[in-house]
Amino acid sequence: MATSLHPAAWLGEADCDLGEFRACVEQQTDPADYPHAAEVRSNVLVYAAEAVSGDRRALQAEVIRALTDGPGVVVFTGAFSGEVVTKANDAFFAIVEHERGDDRTAGDHFGAPGANDRIWNAAQKLALRDPQTYADYYANDTLALVCQAWLGPRYQVTSQVNTVNPGGAAQVPHRDYHLGFVPVEQLEQYPAHLHRMSPALTLQGAVAHCDMPIDSGPTMLLPFSQRFAGGYLAFHRPEFIDYFARHHVQIPLSTGDAVFFNPALYHGAGANVSRDIRRIANLLQVSSPFGRAMEVLDRTAMVRAVYPALRRMRAAGRPTHEVRNVVVATAEGYAFPTNLDSDPPVGSLAPRSQVDIVIDALHEDLTDEQLESALNDHHDRRMP
Repeated sequence: MATSLHPAAWLGEADCDLGEFRACVEQQTDPADYPHAAEVRSNVLVYAAEAVSGDRRALQAEVIRALTDGPGVVVFTGAFSGEVVTKANDAFFAIVEHERGDDRTAGDHFGAPGANDRIWNAAQKLALRDPQTYADYYANDTLALVCQAWLGPRYQVTSQVNTVNPGGAAQVPHRDYHLGFVPVEQLEQYPAHLHRMSPALTLQGAVAHCDMPIDSGPTMLLPFSQRFAGGYLAFHRPEFIDYFARHHVQIPLSTGDAVFFNPALYHGAGANVSRDIRRIANLLQVSSPFGRAMEVLDRTAMVRAVYPALRRMRAAGRPTHEVRNVVVATAEGYAFPTNLDSDPPVGSLAPRSQVDIVIDALHEDLTDEQLESALNDHHDRRMP
């Protein structure tokens, strides 16, 4: 029997109890626990960017508590200057116009392709188009303070600019990268300690690049939901989606405000019901530097070498799980990082991985030459 000292090794149906979820999220943020915060709005902690110039370690400790055991979300008002945001917007809008001219299909995790204006890999594109603005933007010390608090002194910043046009629909509530992108049918295969660890690997942030009143659809948030142990398994379920719809909060933002949250917090972009506001945000996906293997392997070369043996195993009637074990040990099993311009998540949260390519090839009994073509196509889609 699982106890607080010996928690269950796996999560399942019993961990998706709506009553337990309600008990987890239906609490109030106590301002006394967060003395550096300027105020609490709808259970969300709001800090003034000026607080960053004070006792840095004490503020970071407070942010850690807030993101871990507190409401799971903090807002820093005035984090980015209007000047640097305006310059970045000029570059971003130019990038959008350029990419529209390429006639590419810009896949989105939730919105229909083409409904909004999405810039994948916006950090690199800004750096190459306008290096000075990029440098001024990412010199920001509020961003650094929160990233250092959650991920340590070294981290990997990526960003995706999303412009939700008037009439843009709301997202369904979700948790985020990594486990939030795993197909629901696979989630129970990940042990409970990985469900607990996944939120510590990334930080979610968003910088308002325009004023965002409620009717423009700022991010919907459910404070304290990151604390629910079965949250990755549960967020797909209708009763949890309905609860989120009735209990989420939204915080209006001004240009330059920044919101940061635990990636396990239930959240989703709101519907833009305004008449004329193009709601533009720079979505920050900041990752731990530690999610890497010790050695560099040419997994594509390994797949090429082993594929004939895999075909022979399959033809000889070896158990399917044994063949799959070899594929997983050999091929790249994760879809990320990738070039989301040419390898977009159309119809899914993640593109196909190399493991998917090889398993499909075996199922279709592709020849070595046909697999080589599939591997080359997959490689080319992933490259910058």
